[in-house]
Amino acid sequence: MDERQEVQALFSRLKLALPALEKLLAEATSHWGYEDGIYRFYHQSFKVYGLQGATTNIVAALQALAPERELNEWFVRIVKDGTGKRFEQSDNAKWLEVTRPIVEAFFHARYFLEMAVRYGHTLQALPQVLPSGWAAFLYLYRLR
Repeated sequence: MDERQEVQALFSRLKLALPALEKLLAEATSHWGYEDGIYRFYHQSFKVYGLQGATTNIVAALQALAPERELNEWFVRIVKDGTGKRFEQSDNAKWLEVTRPIVEAFFHARYFLEMAVRYGHTLQALPQVLPSGWAAFLYLYRLR
């Protein structure tokens, strides 16, 4: 079991935030929050830009679990590359280049949210042997 104070605090906050995180995951898995957003990427619709809002909401919720910690630098870069974009007509000519980072950022954020909810439910205490998803979750907070 990991006895570091930072991990214990993260685990405690995760347990307390679980209802809100579950709601956020339900939204990020819903027809309009997931299915339609990814369809819009392949349909080459500007509506794919809507995934950015979900991404930033997820990142804010995850950051709130450990506000004193910087998130994993790769994750931060992926999110930065995939948010803050506004549709322009010229984007259609370079669709993959412009919109794939939006989808990628959403997928990464959604993954960490899913791991938070999964292990928030399944772990009753910090494990001695780390499941892959929990280990990845710790990487998000630079604790692995």
